[in-house]
Amino acid sequence: MTAVATRIDMRVNEQVKQLAERAASALGCTVTEYLVRLIQQDAPKVLRGETEVMLSNAQFERFTLLCKQTNPPSRRILDAAKRLDTEGF
Repeated sequence: MTAVATRIDMRVNEQVKQLAERAASALGCTVTEYLVRLIQQDAPKVLRGETEVMLSNAQFERFTLLCKQTNPPSRRILDAAKRLDTEGF
């Protein structure tokens, strides 16, 4: 099964266009292939940065300790929950 190609339209200034063309030419590929390669290499890193949190051992220990502590909800939280109940949420 082959993937269906879709378009991404973008506007860049002439300097950026020429830079992309030169880089693509240096790699022996089209500008489209070059941009696809960049997206495939960079997007996973960006997305990992948005979904993963790196902690030191000390930070993790502090986090787990705080997770085990239980504090009763504050009056403000209880009032907010009551308002949500009366509003039908």
